[in-house]
Amino acid sequence: MDDFERLRGRLFGIAYRMTGTATDAEEILQDAWLRWQDVDRATVRDPDAYLARIVTNLAIKQLTSARARRETYVGQWLPEPVLTGQFDALGPLEVVAERESVSFALLLMLERLSPAERAAYVLHEAFAYGYREVAELIGTSEANARQLASRAGKKLAGDKPAAEPRREQPVDREGWRKLVERFVAAARLGKIEELEELLAADVQTRADSGGRVSAARNVVTGRNKVARYLAGAMQRFGGAVEAYLTEANGEPALVAAAPEGVVAIAFIALGPDGVTRIEFVMNPEKLAFATGQLSQIGGLSDLSW
Repeated sequence: MDDFERLRGRLFGIAYRMTGTATDAEEILQDAWLRWQDVDRATVRDPDAYLARIVTNLAIKQLTSARARRETYVGQWLPEPVLTGQFDALGPLEVVAERESVSFALLLMLERLSPAERAAYVLHEAFAYGYREVAELIGTSEANARQLASRAGKKLAGDKPAAEPRREQPVDREGWRKLVERFVAAARLGKIEELEELLAADVQTRADSGGRVSAARNVVTGRNKVARYLAGAMQRFGGAVEAYLTEANGEPALVAAAPEGVVAIAFIALGPDGVTRIEFVMNPEKLAFATGQLSQIGGLSDLSW
C-alpha cells in the first residue's frame, strides 16, 4: 500500500482538527497527494513525518486565509460536522481523549487560537507528537513549539465556561436520548412550558446557516426565548422533517432530514439543570460531507449509535 493511502486517515484527522471543516480537510489532502506524486521517494527517510509536515503547513495556510473569509461570514460560524461511530472518517474514537479531540465544543474553541498555536496544540494533544517533532512539523524551534502549545492550552482553559467542566466520563447516552426525545416532541407540538422545563435558565442556541437558509443570525439566550424560537422553527418545518439520533464528532447528535435530504445537524449539551447549549449546523455546504457519509450506508434509516 502506498504510504499516502496508509496514512490517509491520520492526515485527514490532522487537517480536520486544524481547519474545523471536512471540506477544507479533503482539499488539503488532495493538494498533499499531488505534491507527494512529485516527490522522489528515495529522498524521503520518514514518509510519516514528511506527509504530516505537508498537511500541517497546508492546513496553517488554509486556516490563515479562512480567517479573513469568516470575518464576512453571514451569521454564526460553526465547525462542519463529521459523522462518527459507524463511520471511519476520523478513525477510531475509543477513549474519552480521542472523542474530546474532535468534539464540537473543542473545535469551536480552537477557532480562538492563532494558526501556529492551533497546530502545536492539535499535534501534541490529539496526536501525541513530542515538542521536538511538533517543531519539525511546523518549522520552528522546540522551545517555541512548547511555548505555542502552552499558550494554546491556557487560552482554551480560560475560554471554557465554568458551568462546563472538562468531561472525565463518556456522555450518558441513554439519558441524553430520553431527554432529547422529550425535547423534540415538545418542540414539534409547540408546548412552550414543557420545553422550558427541559432548558437551563441561561441556555443558548446558535445556528450556522451561512445566509443560505432561514435561521437566527445571532445567539438566542434564555429559557423562554429559546423555547419559543425552537417551537417556531419546528412549526415552520411542519411534518416534513424527521429527527434521527446518531453520533457526530464523537458525541451524540441529532440529524434533521426532509425528503430532499439532511437539513440540520444539532449538538445538544446537557447540564445539571437541563439543556445548556444547542448548536445547529444548517448551511447546506457544511452538510454535504455528512450527506456523502450517509450515502455509504444507504441513508438515514440505518443510523444508529
